[in-house]
Amino acid sequence: MTPLWRFLARRLIATLVVLLIVFIGVFSLTRLTGDPVDILAGDSATDENKQQLRVDFGLDRPVLEQFGIWLDRLAHGDLGESFYYRRKVTELIAQRLEKTVALALSTILLAVIVAIPLGVLAAWRHGGWFDRALMGFSTLGFSVPVFVLGYLLIWLLAVTLHWLPPRGYEPLAGGLGPFLEHLILPSVTLSLVYIALIARVTRTAVSEALTEEYIRTARAKGLHEVRILFRHALANAAAPIVTVIGIGLATLLGGVVVTEHVFGIAGLGDLAVTAVGNRDFGVIQAVILLFSFTYVVVNFAIDVSYVLLDPRVRY
Repeated sequence: MTPLWRFLARRLIATLVVLLIVFIGVFSLTRLTGDPVDILAGDSATDENKQQLRVDFGLDRPVLEQFGIWLDRLAHGDLGESFYYRRKVTELIAQRLEKTVALALSTILLAVIVAIPLGVLAAWRHGGWFDRALMGFSTLGFSVPVFVLGYLLIWLLAVTLHWLPPRGYEPLAGGLGPFLEHLILPSVTLSLVYIALIARVTRTAVSEALTEEYIRTARAKGLHEVRILFRHALANAAAPIVTVIGIGLATLLGGVVVTEHVFGIAGLGDLAVTAVGNRDFGVIQAVILLFSFTYVVVNFAIDVSYVLLDPRVRY
């Protein structure tokens, strides 16, 4: 087996082990939230009514048997049934998945488009006013809570200037214009912290790359400064930048909860909050599992990208 395939095999095995731990953790933690029958049955229910509900949802069986049944259903693509909505969990997720994915992808896309050029320019003018301004913006981006920024943007751009709708979501099937109009405010709100993070990492990585000998050689050959910055410095500083972008994308799915609440977007974050309040095991397990699976897969993709960006990693 070549070093490349050995590296990928090790990473794949580690990913599968992490997923198994996630399965066990998700199932165990939901059982610690309490008995969902207490909410489903209501205050006036008798013990017989509660016991019947436990039988109907399989909660009367031993925990290990419940775990085995859950894993078997997962293997067949069945996420179970919602205790609260009395519907298939896959149906509930399918209804809300587009909203969360659209918000997450638009956020990370906006962050990458804005942050990388800012970071490269700050590295080019290291120590100058633009560099200091970017560092100040980064500090501000990390400090201001998302919900505060969201309400400020709603007040300014929606309530005061009437440029954008304040809340809600329009599916892409309803037209590109309404879709983008409702997505701009939440995407900008959520992206600012990631712009600050990616720009800062880009600035540091490119600054280090600009001190290397090959940059001096490129300048001695008379190459244009833009080509030096983006073709040579940025390309050789790509590994840490790709890492922070990947981690940002993975954590975005979990970070949309507050943003969805502020902007009235009924996505997976809103579904998860409702499920926790109702002790809806099936939905809680499915949403956490989806977020965790995305995180693990993205991290595996980051590991693979290291091999492409720096072949020394595989050895």
